[in-house]
Amino acid sequence: MSARSRRVAGLAVLVAGLTGCTDSAGTTAEPAGTTTDLVADDWVTGLTTPWGLDTFADGTALVTERDTGRVLRVAADGTATQLGTVAEGGSGEGGLLGVTLSPDEAFVYLYYSTATDNRVVRRALEGDTLGPEEEVLTGIPVAGHHNGGQVRFGPDGQLYVSTGDAGDTMAAQDPASLAGKILRLTPAGDPAPGNPSGTAVWSLGHRNVQGLAWDADGRLWASELGQNTWDELNLIEPGQNYGWPFVEGEGEVAGMTPPMLVWPTSDASPSGLAFWRGSLWMAGLRGERLWQVPVHPEPDDDATATAEDDAVGLVGDPIAHWVGEYGRLRAVASAGDDAPLLVGTSNTDGRGTVRDGDDRLLRAG
Repeated sequence: MSARSRRVAGLAVLVAGLTGCTDSAGTTAEPAGTTTDLVADDWVTGLTTPWGLDTFADGTALVTERDTGRVLRVAADGTATQLGTVAEGGSGEGGLLGVTLSPDEAFVYLYYSTATDNRVVRRALEGDTLGPEEEVLTGIPVAGHHNGGQVRFGPDGQLYVSTGDAGDTMAAQDPASLAGKILRLTPAGDPAPGNPSGTAVWSLGHRNVQGLAWDADGRLWASELGQNTWDELNLIEPGQNYGWPFVEGEGEVAGMTPPMLVWPTSDASPSGLAFWRGSLWMAGLRGERLWQVPVHPEPDDDATATAEDDAVGLVGDPIAHWVGEYGRLRAVASAGDDAPLLVGTSNTDGRGTVRDGDDRLLRAG
């Protein structure tokens, strides 16, 4: 995909001292709206730093707790049953992070930190317990921050994994490193057929992707935490370089793909991402809000259309929900348009204001 002007919330920010690039402000988005139309209620309370969230076909859910290492299944009535635990945990932002079900719901895939790496494992789902671990991918760089951690099965049946730069910014640009990437694997952990370089790497140049979601047309989107200024929503295409650490937010750098949308870090600090009822839904940690981004079909081929037209046609103006109402928001998932949207808070992670009942899973729609 060629670099295109994106709808943005402000001007580009480039790393100081970068040469050989041009600054591009893109198209300034209309001021983001705020609405209270999305009504939620508590589904589960009393959780400790929920991080990963996925759903079964019947609408029940899997949730992980980052710091306790617990894997829980939540029934329709909100009852949480512990399926198992992960003994090892990282420090800081590490721990038990992402979770996803295999398409046949036979395995639970987990992303977690150890003292030496981040890794992906799978465990057979045996009633209300998890079987022994099987290693899927090990050796992902680990640190006290920027561990990525999302795992999701795509419409193609392959496993997608987001990794952070683990504090080594240039690792995101190193195609031989697993850090700062979106990876695409077979369910057993091998590089998936059709990967652009023949390795596990699907895209590179990422700082800290924590959300992955596919829209109705099968396009992959990723929410990415920025450094000090801009957070990003990226439309992911195979083999593309998304710029970190050479660019943060909107900018034009040869050979690198700018984001589709950006936000000031104070308004977002995005984590989980889901597609539900025609929109992407992105959880904000520091921003303490849930962002809705309407998504439109790919525009028809039009020889007269500009690159800016193509970009503007894909997404609508972002809408902020629940600003400050529930505190820090992290996990987002849904079993489909006929099911509720599930959102997890993250107020017990040491950075939030703990409310009575935190942390919780909210159910909207």
